[in-house]
Amino acid sequence: MLAMDGPSPLRSQIVIPARLHSTRLPRKLLLRETGKTLIQHTYEAACRAKRPRGVIVATDAVEIAAEVRSFGGEVRMTSRELASGTDRVAEVARNLADVDVLVNVQGDEPEISGAAIDLAVELLERDPEAVMSTLATPIRTREKLEDPACVKVVFDQHGRAMYFSRSVIPRPREWDDAWLERTPAVFYQHLGLYAYRREFLLELAAMPRAALEIVENLEQLRVLAAGYSILVGVIDEPSIGIDTPADYAAFVKRMATAR
Repeated sequence: MLAMDGPSPLRSQIVIPARLHSTRLPRKLLLRETGKTLIQHTYEAACRAKRPRGVIVATDAVEIAAEVRSFGGEVRMTSRELASGTDRVAEVARNLADVDVLVNVQGDEPEISGAAIDLAVELLERDPEAVMSTLATPIRTREKLEDPACVKVVFDQHGRAMYFSRSVIPRPREWDDAWLERTPAVFYQHLGLYAYRREFLLELAAMPRAALEIVENLEQLRVLAAGYSILVGVIDEPSIGIDTPADYAAFVKRMATAR
């Protein structure tokens, strides 16, 4: 772990919740048109982070577990009854009593940067009162801004999330394309990476779903509805998740170009 001046470094661990089935791109984590499976790309990307002590894949799928072991990764089997990735990370966290912070990296984020993961941990080191952190990146196109699949976040001057939504937030009373060009940005896309203090993660997994969470289908709203703060770190390199065949085709093309 990095030596640092100021706040004490936290003992952190990356956990990648990985399920086999997905609606828009079946069995996507085992796709291997690049020569490596998507889960291996994500695992190797997560390993580039410097603060966490390691990476664990949490899955209920025997095929994914076998794939992770085949490339030398660490894997933990979890219950098939779990409702979400957060629940899967929490199940692993129960057996990691010597860890302060769990970082939840989505299994379909093969281009996540190590610096982004490190920032999520650093945010919790800077603020001992905070229980959770996440990331956001500026939105610069109206198409993305108005896409319900692109989750938006607004936060206060201290970097604490005020709300997450699939709707446009903030909603300009009168539209002007200049809103998209402002610095600092007006609109931010929420990136689905989370860091939780272990004790809070175990508490979160036991909380009932909140009304706002059910309406928007956004799990992070459970945290805000319960009165907790989520720190938001801003990065300029949007993480590109793989959700559709077109997303995967574009990823394969980027990998081929990079060689």
